[in-house]
Formats: sequence, structure tokens, C-alpha cells
Amino acid sequence: MTAGGTDNHAPGNGGRRSFQLGKNVTVTVPEAVAEQVTAAFADTFGKAKGAAKARTTPERLSVDRIVDVAIGQMREHGYDAVTMRSIAKELGTGPASLYAHIANREDLDTYVLDRVASAWELPDVDPEHWDDQLRRAMHDMLALYRAHPGVARAAMGVIPMKPGALMSMERLMAILLAGGVPGQLAAWFCDLMALYVGAIAVEEDIWRLREEAGGMEHDHGAHEEQVREFMASLPADHFPNIVALAPLMASGDGDDRFAFGVDLLIAGLKALSKG
Repeated sequence: MTAGGTDNHAPGNGGRRSFQLGKNVTVTVPEAVAEQVTAAFADTFGKAKGAAKARTTPERLSVDRIVDVAIGQMREHGYDAVTMRSIAKELGTGPASLYAHIANREDLDTYVLDRVASAWELPDVDPEHWDDQLRRAMHDMLALYRAHPGVARAAMGVIPMKPGALMSMERLMAILLAGGVPGQLAAWFCDLMALYVGAIAVEEDIWRLREEAGGMEHDHGAHEEQVREFMASLPADHFPNIVALAPLMASGDGDDRFAFGVDLLIAGLKALSKG
């Protein structure tokens, strides 16, 4: 019998079951625990010789699988560590096979952007509260980038050309136009907004990767205090304004500063739209 096989009819068993391991070793156990032992041997040695083997079909390569791996690697290792070769290695294939689905790295970035943009939920237009909708949209975009580290870098220098990103742009423009923003300003604001939110997310990714490389969590409070002390220690005759504003230069956390930028952009857009 093969490894892990059983012989219930061996003479003299008397309510016991024998398991033969290889050609020369036989283990006999009480019938009460025979099923558990059978399962354990099956896990360890596999099925008996002659048992049918389950046939598995490799999962088919697709754009979605490639994008899944790309986003996962960006999250774990950062944007710059992701290459067509690293993706192919994780998928158990060669880089050449990826090019049947993705033209090049730029094309991959557009697919990555499209995946995340498709998850950006923009509300139906409310002309009376368009500015609040715009503000919420910018905060939601940053939240998406934070949930998908590295993707903000992929969005830089990429023109939205795929359905998910295009639909997000369409809905964003609808909010702007409903608020009375002139067409030219609406078109440019879409680009400016994407650059602002993306830049914030990229900088956050840089800090995160530095912290991970150093093996410790960054103490933002201590860092801000160091910045304040340094600026306050500068010679006041050369840097009078920096010294005077030193207590304020490092005040507020990332969310406070991001919200300030959002409010500033929307206020400027309103003022230009009225002019």
C-alpha cells in the first residue's frame, strides 16, 4: 500500500486500524481516532497512488489582474519600485506577456488612475451648494489617494483617457458649471485641482516611505517643534519675517493645511467667476 494507506482487514486488529507508511512501516491506532489520523496522513502525504489529481487551470492574464498587482506593489513598495518586470514576476509570467494587454508604463498608469477614479463618488449636481460639493469632492479624492498609496504619483503627467476617469471629470465639470463657473475656468480648475490634491498625496507618500525605511513612526509633533526652534533661531536682521512668524510656520497638521488650500482655491474660483 502507499504512504498514508489503510488496511482495515489486517488480522488481529480487534477494533483497530493499521496505516502503512511506505513498504516497511505500519502504524496501528484505535478505531475511535482512525478518521482523524486518516485526515492527518492525507494532508501530509497526499492521496494514495492512483487517486485522481485535481487539474487546475492558471488564472487568465488580464488588464484587471495587472492593475491589481500594480496597485498592490505601489502600496507596499512605492511607485518607483513598480516595473513591468516586477508585476510579471508576481503574476508568474514574463514581461513580454504583459504587453499583450498594456502598451507601456504610461499606459499602465492610465489604467491605475482609471481604477481609482472609478471609485471617486461625485454627487448629483446641487446648484445651491456647488461649492460645498466641490470641497467634499477634493477631500474625497485625497482620501482615495491615501487609501491607495503611490497612485497619486501615477496620476501625475497622465491625461485621463479611459472611461472611469472621463466620467469623473464629466461629473466634476457639471458641478462647476452649475455653480456659474465660466467654461474656461471650469476646464482649467479641473487640472489645477487634480495637481493640488495629487501633490499633497505624493508628499504624504514620501513621508510614509521615509518612515518605513527608518523603521519607526515619524513624530510629527517633535518635528514641527524642531522646525519652529530652527526658524526662531535665525538671525533676525537677515530673516525678520521668518523669525516673527516662526511659531506659525509649522502650525496645523496635514488635514488643516489641505483644507486651507481647498478653501483658498474655491474662494479664488468664486472671485474670478464673478469678475
